[in-house]
Amino acid sequence: MSDLEVQPVAEAAAGLTQWQRVTNTFTAPSKTFEDIKGGNRSWWLPLIIMALGGYLLFAAVSQKIGLQTVVDNQVRLDPKSQERMAQSTPEQRATGNKIAVGITEGVFLGGPLIGLLGAAVLSGVMLGTINFIFGGRAKYSSVFAMYYYAYLPSLVKVLLGIVVIYAGIAPESFNIKNFAPTNLGAFLDPVETNKALYALATSIDAVTIWTLILVSIGIATVAGVKRSSGYIAVFGWWVIVVLVGVGFAAVMG
Repeated sequence: MSDLEVQPVAEAAAGLTQWQRVTNTFTAPSKTFEDIKGGNRSWWLPLIIMALGGYLLFAAVSQKIGLQTVVDNQVRLDPKSQERMAQSTPEQRATGNKIAVGITEGVFLGGPLIGLLGAAVLSGVMLGTINFIFGGRAKYSSVFAMYYYAYLPSLVKVLLGIVVIYAGIAPESFNIKNFAPTNLGAFLDPVETNKALYALATSIDAVTIWTLILVSIGIATVAGVKRSSGYIAVFGWWVIVVLVGVGFAAVMG
């Protein structure tokens, strides 16, 4: 080999840090998703951030509302639950109430694990959709990491919920299923409003739409397809889920 031969020494550009990916998710999401596509697929930081947010909400609910009140409110908002409680013996009501409080607490405490399972399932669904229907080339690990960053806006809803709680909301009016005023349903009476209409209004949520847009951009980026394909895939599934939810509410209501 000649001494004059130049050896290739170009280095690959360094990827973003996780903090940079978190920040860019809110300011320049394409940079975050391009970085994930490039092989930087760590997702533990957004997991920790969202877990902390969930536990802060749990602390606010426990301190200012009370888990028992949360359960009582859910029964009050559901006439069928009230009917079942009225037909139960005092012992059955006490047992059912204890189980409901335990489940509520368990959902809060197990939030990070529930989130992991949800992300795992959704990643599989979207991987199949974008690769087999839209001809993408996404990897499961990229889609999984993308989801954790794309769902960071949910922290905004959590923080708004905490603000609402500490601003002095009446405990008896707190609805754990719709704890922040980010959707039309937050301004409707869940008891008096038609159940199907209330389900639809609750689905039209600003943070949810924001998240869906990020998922659309992210899935298109990591799969190497047109952004329009990402929007069709993501919002197509969302419409299906919303229609199923509205239909179920109509039948049950």
